[in-house]
Amino acid sequence: MPQVRPPAVAGAFYPGRSQTLSHDVLAMLAAAKADAVGTAATPPKALIVPHAGYIYSGATAAQAYAQLASVRQKIRRVVLLGPVHRVPVRGLALPGADYFATPLGEIEIDQVAVAAIRALPQVVVSPAAHAQEHSLEVQLPFLQLALDDFKLVPLAVGDATPAEVAQVLDVLWGGDETLIVISSDLSHFLPYATAQTVDSETVQDILQLEPTLNHQQACGATPVNGLLLAARRHQLQAHLLGLCNSGDTAGDKGRVVGYAALAFSQGENHAH
Repeated sequence: MPQVRPPAVAGAFYPGRSQTLSHDVLAMLAAAKADAVGTAATPPKALIVPHAGYIYSGATAAQAYAQLASVRQKIRRVVLLGPVHRVPVRGLALPGADYFATPLGEIEIDQVAVAAIRALPQVVVSPAAHAQEHSLEVQLPFLQLALDDFKLVPLAVGDATPAEVAQVLDVLWGGDETLIVISSDLSHFLPYATAQTVDSETVQDILQLEPTLNHQQACGATPVNGLLLAARRHQLQAHLLGLCNSGDTAGDKGRVVGYAALAFSQGENHAH
């Protein structure tokens, strides 16, 4: 029997009914396309997207996923990394599953990609690390509606070095058929104005491809730093698509969580 990782946060972080979920995500993608000011000239190789409940960060995430419209048929593999929030793990954890399910259907795990990284010492298998983890799951409905036909490589990232993350990304880098998505929020529970300052500085570090973020700056600092290392090696440029916090969306301004959407693409050789 195929092993299916069922949705854990449907009905909490995002709508649990497929019709409502589809409607909401498509509306956010349409709004993001209409608003797009920071569109990269070349399609993204990698994205950084937030992972809070959709009422908080869905619109920001949509700004990243809207960048995929021109390549929705090209992308066949999504390498998705997010931090563990519940179950500590050493390294990068595969789920040991064949499919991930959401209210929109099942996504097949890319077993060829799994086999390619399975022998790396920092790659482990931990169904427990994935069972209740929201950082990866909240990205799936966006991917299901922004792309056509793709397979998934889901990695829950725990205690690892940026170099260990970058090594996994290098093995799976591929060509235009492979998209890398890093799931991370920014600062947590600072007052609104403080968060704006801190998050702006963090974004500047990301735009400069400085792989030195700490977990106060971003809960997904480990996978983000790994991407930044790999992005340097592959000569990608980072573009900021959106930056806000929960005080701007659905939360109070006393204690906020920061959200950013960034795209990484091959540097253009011409001046704008």
